[in-house]
Amino acid sequence: MSPSTSTPAAAADNKVSVVLGTQWGDEGKGKLVDILAQNIDVCGGNNAGHTIVVGGVKYAFHMLPSGLVNMDCISVVGSGVVVHLPSFFEELEDLQKQGLDCDDRLFISDRCHLVFDFHQIVDGMKEGELGRGSIGTTKKGIGPAYSSKASRSGIRVHHLYHFDEFEKRFRTIVSARHRRYGDFEYDVEAELQRYRQLAERLRPFVIDSVEFLHKKLREGKRILVEGANALMLDIDFGTYPYVTSSNTGVGGVCTGLGIPPNKIGSVIGVAKAYTTRVGGGPFPTELVDEVGQKLRDVGAEYGVTTGRPRRCGWLDLVVLR
Repeated sequence: MSPSTSTPAAAADNKVSVVLGTQWGDEGKGKLVDILAQNIDVCGGNNAGHTIVVGGVKYAFHMLPSGLVNMDCISVVGSGVVVHLPSFFEELEDLQKQGLDCDDRLFISDRCHLVFDFHQIVDGMKEGELGRGSIGTTKKGIGPAYSSKASRSGIRVHHLYHFDEFEKRFRTIVSARHRRYGDFEYDVEAELQRYRQLAERLRPFVIDSVEFLHKKLREGKRILVEGANALMLDIDFGTYPYVTSSNTGVGGVCTGLGIPPNKIGSVIGVAKAYTTRVGGGPFPTELVDEVGQKLRDVGAEYGVTTGRPRRCGWLDLVVLR
């Protein structure tokens, strides 16, 4: 029975499917999502770097859900994602130039926190402070943006549409970062002007994603949640402090999308036949010899978002367990 003709009972029993990484990321989640999305109505979540090849065309996803490759699938960037709007539109433009029509198929939660250029500047400074003990972040401002969120000083998408409040919060948070990191170069007035323009450009994409997803569940629509990173990078259960700044396990589906636990159905953990990780941190099975280089070359183990070579090693069954 198609989702559009589901009975009320079937809609009540409707559950989301989830794809998560089980190692340190780069397991091939995007490829699986692309396959599964052929039979999916809504793809939600976020993304940290997937490469999808369809019909000989290579699509690079950094932030947007890779379910966009399926022209019949609606994609939603969930509430738990932090978003750098200039990068959002740059990625969208690149996909559209490749012939991928995203009109009326891509939405972003009004609860998403925003990543600003000053977050990226601070990210590099924090890594510099740590020296040899640095985490090895992408320096995309993700960690500092989540820090702003946790300290309740962050700025969300909906603040863009009350610009007086946006400006007040923006000036306050930049001033706080200047006090902490010194008077680094940053044109506040130019940024405010840029975000006035970005706010209007973003407006057609903004939705209440919690209400949207719950409505789709009630309608019996098939929803696939695309996880980012992997379990060993979870801020609570990963190899802390060498982790990302959010929950990357199944719990992140509930907190990042507002989906209750009783609506989670199949959870698919993705692993590959060897292990890779990016950045610093423990890696018991790492190969720092010609075998590791062979894995890197054959597996094309270079970051989609950063281009950094990934550390490669044997399959770690303890991690998978």
